[in-house]
Amino acid sequence: MQTAGSYRVSTCVHSLLWWMLHDVRLQPRTKLTVKSIGSKQKILVVDDEHMSDLMRSVFRQLESEGFNPIAIVPDGPRVTGDDYETHTLFAIENESPAAVLLDVRFGEYDTDRFKGLSILKKIVERDSSMPVLMFTQYARGPYRDTAVTGSLSVGSSVDFIDKLASPEEVVLRLRRLIGSAPKTIKIGTLFELEPENAVVYAVNNGRHQIIREIQGMKLAILNELASAMYRSEGEVVPFSRLERFSDGEDSRASLRVRIRELKVSLGKAVARDFGATELIINVRNRGYRLVPPIE
Repeated sequence: MQTAGSYRVSTCVHSLLWWMLHDVRLQPRTKLTVKSIGSKQKILVVDDEHMSDLMRSVFRQLESEGFNPIAIVPDGPRVTGDDYETHTLFAIENESPAAVLLDVRFGEYDTDRFKGLSILKKIVERDSSMPVLMFTQYARGPYRDTAVTGSLSVGSSVDFIDKLASPEEVVLRLRRLIGSAPKTIKIGTLFELEPENAVVYAVNNGRHQIIREIQGMKLAILNELASAMYRSEGEVVPFSRLERFSDGEDSRASLRVRIRELKVSLGKAVARDFGATELIINVRNRGYRLVPPIE
């Protein structure tokens, strides 16, 4: 049965039978314990050092930003990378996490040195849309290239991050993989956007003032641009996606007017006059991108 902070395999008979039919190796040989907190969007953490100070700080950051981190903890006298693989695949089926945070190395045995790549491959083979952030010291270099070329399918949602990255960076990268936006998107140090509350703030000396002029279509355009910037700095939002927030027979010309009005409203709020190459930039024949202003 499921109890607070734990998840027992024996109750999930239906899912277990499904996995047995697809891969007989997925029958857990040891008890599976999943440590979880809360009931929000789940992040599956697959790391045999989940109790380290480093990983504890990642857990705290995930919790503080509204996620429910779940640690895979196989139980047994001799836990190997195979145990982590078995229980990870089983938990993905039963817990339906929003993303997986995966280490590259498990245990003390040579055969487990890069077990994370094997687990990554199995995840992608079963669901290439599952966001996976590989948490490893091999964020760059030949081992990363090996993982990308040898383990992943085209279009899979996978990224790599150095294990010494800050907890804030880990959560940011996870959000980008998942495609979710935070409660607040900072546009440099001068503006903050709250998508859910449909409000934009000008920030002056730590004080937040609502920019009431930015509503309706202007707010929708800014939300599209800020969300794209959040996902990937420098990302261009195509004209076709933004033109739905314009009107008139010439949608492209109408969009230019909306963008100009938006820049003027933002500029007035912070006593700035943003030029053509500042804040919102027209990328020839492609669309617009948002660039955080420099104070």
